[in-house]
Amino acid sequence: MNLAWQIFFDIDRFLHIFSGIMWIGLLYYLNFVQVPAFAKMEPAARTNAIQNLVPRVLFLFRWSALATVVFGLAYVVGMGIVFSSPYFQTGRFYAVAIGGVFGILMAANVWFIIWPNQKKIIASAMAGKPPDPSWGRKAFLASRTNTMFSFPMLFFMVAALHLPALWT
Repeated sequence: MNLAWQIFFDIDRFLHIFSGIMWIGLLYYLNFVQVPAFAKMEPAARTNAIQNLVPRVLFLFRWSALATVVFGLAYVVGMGIVFSSPYFQTGRFYAVAIGGVFGILMAANVWFIIWPNQKKIIASAMAGKPPDPSWGRKAFLASRTNTMFSFPMLFFMVAALHLPALWT
């Protein structure tokens, strides 16, 4: 592998890991900190938090999800270009592919279920109106699904390098 590809893989891997840490960290914050805290807040405090905190958290959450997927796909495609078809027949690729499928499903949940429903909740809070409870429930269930998906996704991503015997 030439130096240009090595630099590409190093930078891409760093950005994939950095954005992934941000994404999963925010996912865990939302599920283990924010949701339980919001349940205990007075309506005025919750509205204030939705207006001031939630938009920033969700901005970072959705864009870090997209960045993680894009950098991950760039890595896999780059490996396929550099190492040709043998890479796609390795245990490392299988582990990355399984983890990647979980990650893509999770990102789809973020962009197509969580964010559209949270956007409605934020707009409702900005207008001073109570949100439709179904919006929060849909976002909550998709977020909890992502939390459950995150465990096997992280396992297979780590297994790609650290558990080569998984596929032998």
